[in-house]
Amino acid sequence: MTTEISDAGPSDDGEPTRRDFIHIFAAATAAVGAGATIWPLVHQMNPDASVLALSTSEVDLSSVSVGQAIKVMWQGKPVFIRRRTEAEIAEGAATSLGALKDDAARNDNLSGKADATDDARVTSRDGKARPEWLIVVGICTHLGCIPLGTSSGENRGDYNGWFCPCHGSHYDIAGRIRKGPAPENLEIPPYEYLSDTVVKIG
Repeated sequence: MTTEISDAGPSDDGEPTRRDFIHIFAAATAAVGAGATIWPLVHQMNPDASVLALSTSEVDLSSVSVGQAIKVMWQGKPVFIRRRTEAEIAEGAATSLGALKDDAARNDNLSGKADATDDARVTSRDGKARPEWLIVVGICTHLGCIPLGTSSGENRGDYNGWFCPCHGSHYDIAGRIRKGPAPENLEIPPYEYLSDTVVKIG
C-alpha cells in the first residue's frame, strides 16, 4: 500500500503534503547554496603561501664567529642573533634578578612565568639552554624602535648589550632592560635548533 502526498494543506492523519516536501527541499537547497557562496569568502581570509613561508625562518649560524652578531628578519620583525663570548655569558649569568627592571624571562619557548635568568633567556623550544647563542626580537619594548648594538657587531649602551637612542633604553647582554623607559625585556621568539649550525625561528 502506498501513501499519496496531498496537494492540499496539512492532512488530518499527519502525513506530509506536497507543499511540506517543497518547503523542506527549498530550505535545504538554500542552505547548500549559502554554504557554497560563503565558503570561498571565508577561505580567502586564510594566509596565502607567501605569508606562511614568512612564519618561520631558518638561519645558518656556521659563519657567525664568537662575539659577532647578525640581524635576520622573521614575520617582518628584526631578530638579533648574537654568538656570545665566555665573558659575556659570565656577565649575563652573574646579574642578579634584583638588578633587573623586569624579572620575567619573556621567552616564548617557556611555558608559564619564568624568571629572567640568563639560562631562561637562552632556552630553545626543546627546553635546552645554549648560553653561547642569544636570539631576541630587535624591537624596543617602549615604543617599538629598533635598538642599536648587535646588527653592527658593536655593543651599545651602559650594559654591554643594546641601546635604543630614541628614548634612552639600555639592555644588557641577555637582552634584559636595565635602564630607561622600556618596561619589559626584549622578547625571545620561538625557535629550535635543527642542527648544531641551523636554527629555525618561528
